[in-house]
Amino acid sequence: MQGIWSSMQTVLISGGILLAALATAAAIWLFVYWLYRSYLQKLSEEISNESLGGMKGAGNVIIRRLGVINRQFMWPAYDHRIRRQLVRAGEPADYHPEEFMALQEIGLVLGLVFGIIGTSTFGIHFLWALIPALIGLFYPRIWLNDQVKKRHLKISRALPYNLDLLTLSVEAGLDFTGALGKVVEKGKPGPLLDEFNLVLKQLKMGKSREESLKSMAYRIDLQAVTQFISALIQADRMGTSLGKVLRIQSVQLRIDRTQRAEKLAGEAPVKMLFPLIACIFPTVFLVLFSPIVYTLLNS
Repeated sequence: MQGIWSSMQTVLISGGILLAALATAAAIWLFVYWLYRSYLQKLSEEISNESLGGMKGAGNVIIRRLGVINRQFMWPAYDHRIRRQLVRAGEPADYHPEEFMALQEIGLVLGLVFGIIGTSTFGIHFLWALIPALIGLFYPRIWLNDQVKKRHLKISRALPYNLDLLTLSVEAGLDFTGALGKVVEKGKPGPLLDEFNLVLKQLKMGKSREESLKSMAYRIDLQAVTQFISALIQADRMGTSLGKVLRIQSVQLRIDRTQRAEKLAGEAPVKMLFPLIACIFPTVFLVLFSPIVYTLLNS
């Protein structure tokens, strides 16, 4: 019996140490994530304020100069891929692909310095310094993908309201340009309204409706918007009533939104399963069974 109690005590102690190690690793990862996110956010704010006083700070100067150097060595595939992502993200802080590469280079250097300091402090092998260096290298890509997802989410949420407003304006007797102007005037501020405003400016400059809408679909690259714009272009080519097409698209968009919400609600229990098993169950077992084991060991 003594051997069984000793084994159980060893298991409980090992579980506690494992949970403490996981909590420490999670805290370190969150700290590094917050550090790089704050750094990039600060850079974005400084670059967005260039019109107030030129280039602010040595960091912006380094990014611009590194961008000029990187322009000579960039390969076309990387240039096209990053430029496409920047357009989909709404061109945050007016970054160009070469400047985004400079952000990755700065992140790599900072991560390597942080890793060297960490390995020297804790006396571990130097190769562990490559982990924060890789995090610094790839974090700008993660940040850019996150900006794309946030922008798509805002557009998806704003699309039903703006589409209803566009439909009502067309059914009230306005042409497409006038209805779009009414949406820009009365709509809620956001990335979708900015895109509608850009389309309206292009139409007033003499660009055709089809070209303006296709440019908008290319910039956003969201399935719901692409489907809506394709229906508008098809109705324009076939001479179909624009109000009827917009009404059908509005109804279909709300049905798709309801189905997407039901899908996310169905996925929630599956996503909760891993943190439930990995974090909550072991803690509950330790709280419930530790007093019992301690009592049995000392009885």
